[in-house]
Amino acid sequence: MGLKIAIQGIKGSNHHQVALDYFKEEVDLVECMSFHGLVDCLLDATADKGIMAIENSIAGSIIPNYALVNDKKLHIIGEYYLNIHHNLMTLKGQSIEDIHEVRSHPMALLQCREFLKTYPHIKVVEDVDTAETAKQIHDNHLKGVAAIAPKVAADLYDLEIIAPDIQTIKNNSTRFIIVKTTNKEWPITEINKASVRFVTDHKRGSLATVLNVMSDCNMNLTKIQSLPIIETPWKYAFFVDVTFDEYNNFAKAKALLEIMSDDFRVLGEYKNARI
Repeated sequence: MGLKIAIQGIKGSNHHQVALDYFKEEVDLVECMSFHGLVDCLLDATADKGIMAIENSIAGSIIPNYALVNDKKLHIIGEYYLNIHHNLMTLKGQSIEDIHEVRSHPMALLQCREFLKTYPHIKVVEDVDTAETAKQIHDNHLKGVAAIAPKVAADLYDLEIIAPDIQTIKNNSTRFIIVKTTNKEWPITEINKASVRFVTDHKRGSLATVLNVMSDCNMNLTKIQSLPIIETPWKYAFFVDVTFDEYNNFAKAKALLEIMSDDFRVLGEYKNARI
């Protein structure tokens, strides 16, 4: 049995592509149709690790996934940036003039809106997953129906790409995180990025003070995301990603932040994928 990796979606999805690129070995995919289902597979040990999209360079943060990681006490043990390519694919032998309906995930449809506007005769239908749509076309031999999906889906489900790279903004990238229920994946000497979560009080300048501590400890803040604390109206938790050259700098910042902020938690210590 290989490593069991939970992904959102099915084979042929972008999450599947990340599994191929990140692990660089044969893995057993555990297909999940939602991120909540993915987390459940980790918690009940159906899967060893999971892959979750966390932010897109166009659409921004996938905020519910921040809450999932924190609420279920998952650990981020890695990250991967995937350039997103949306392709229009159909059963072989068809042209775009034969297509009367295109199906895909709402985000993919949104990111291809300008292309789709040039074909007003094509009905746009939202579906649960890009690769799932491609599989349906193959399994049910759906003529006149196209999917917007990654190239790997066309290869898997024997479809023909009739219009490649139809996304409006060509430089489109999604950051994925690799999660598991335990930490300590990397030796300290290889760790140069971390994700933390904390809560500040309502005093003026509280957040600025915390950020200044990070700066004083020679850390580079690459991401900050706020989420409301449901149980306490108008109070927010902050999710922050930082990079650093020396782990000792992060260790010093951790010690200070545990004192200066409330409910401080390290979500993950891992290798910076942008280096």
